[in-house]
Amino acid sequence: MVRWKVNLTVLWLGQFLVMGGMTMIIPFLPLYLQELGMTDPHRVALWAGIIFAGNFVTSFLFQPIWGALADRYGRKVMLLRSGFGMALVMALMGLAGNAWQLLLLRMLNGVISGYAPAAVALMSTNTPKQHMGFAMGTLQSGAVAGTILGPFIGGLLAEWIGYRNIFFVTGTLLFAASVLTLLLVRENFNAKEAAAKAKTSILQSFGQLKHIRQLPALYAVTFVIQFAFLSAMPLMPLFVAELHGQAAGLAFFAGLVSSITGFSNMIASPLLGRLSDRIGPERILGLCLIGAALMFVPQALVHNVWQLFAARFGLGVFMGGLLPTVNALIRKYTPSGMESRSYSFNTSALSLGNMIGPVVGGSVSGWFNIRELFVVSCVLLALNAFWVYRTLLLPGRRSAATEGKR
Repeated sequence: MVRWKVNLTVLWLGQFLVMGGMTMIIPFLPLYLQELGMTDPHRVALWAGIIFAGNFVTSFLFQPIWGALADRYGRKVMLLRSGFGMALVMALMGLAGNAWQLLLLRMLNGVISGYAPAAVALMSTNTPKQHMGFAMGTLQSGAVAGTILGPFIGGLLAEWIGYRNIFFVTGTLLFAASVLTLLLVRENFNAKEAAAKAKTSILQSFGQLKHIRQLPALYAVTFVIQFAFLSAMPLMPLFVAELHGQAAGLAFFAGLVSSITGFSNMIASPLLGRLSDRIGPERILGLCLIGAALMFVPQALVHNVWQLFAARFGLGVFMGGLLPTVNALIRKYTPSGMESRSYSFNTSALSLGNMIGPVVGGSVSGWFNIRELFVVSCVLLALNAFWVYRTLLLPGRRSAATEGKR
């Protein structure tokens, strides 16, 4: 098998296991807290939210540090650091004796995380240009598949082997994925050339990258899509209950609506990635931003669960073309030797959207209903699409027109 395809296969599995391990605790986290001795339902709900968000808080802060080290010492080193580190921390979560210990371990997991940006950076610098879109789309599908199936697998394992043992199983799987990464992934990285380049601080690197006008627009895409998608999630079960109108089958439909977006995203990502290799990632990004914005409109107008199901499926299709093309374009516009730092800033934007989206959605629920949130999400994506058009699409058209006159 061609080397870049071997890397892609192993890193797809790694992305799947990392994201699956991070989301596997969602169904049983409140129950695990009760097993740790917490009895008050309000405290359980509060702590469950804090513990789940703790991972994203520290991840947001530390990703740029790991990105800078990856550019200096190589992306494979960061993959191994993150993979083996998370395997150990995940196993330790199974030994937690109280909520504080679990929170600290989740925050530590965020500190040492960084598998995803390192995987993207390694693939982007070790994949032929003509296959970049397909590679980024396929890699994204692994992360999405883990995110979708993680809660489902976690729920099943909780019934079969108990809450604590899930952390040991997840740690073992992460360890196995790290061993495969160690043995099979190959990186073309010139350590002497990287060491010879001028060293810059994280703030200096961000200052340098933000002046490349395309990059802030791309980071904004990552933040806005996560914010728009997750801001409605705290209210989604109640919205499904309103549309369904009866208790029978409510849990099934709530789960179906929540997972269908990820399912269609997983299918569409490699297909749209391959299409971007043919017609250009800028075009795919623009079309998918407009399409995702428009898909929020019918969600604000639906009258039954199946209409919501269809609209969320369509949203997932267009979302499938966003992050892979963002990753391909970040590679295109980032100066050589700064790829990992640029991807780490993008991952921080993603973590920020993951943190702020659900908090804002839950906080404003007393003033806005979920239909109004869908409209706000539509407007945010439309504004982001205009920004992308001005910074990525319009300059390309002007250049093409200038070339045509010569």
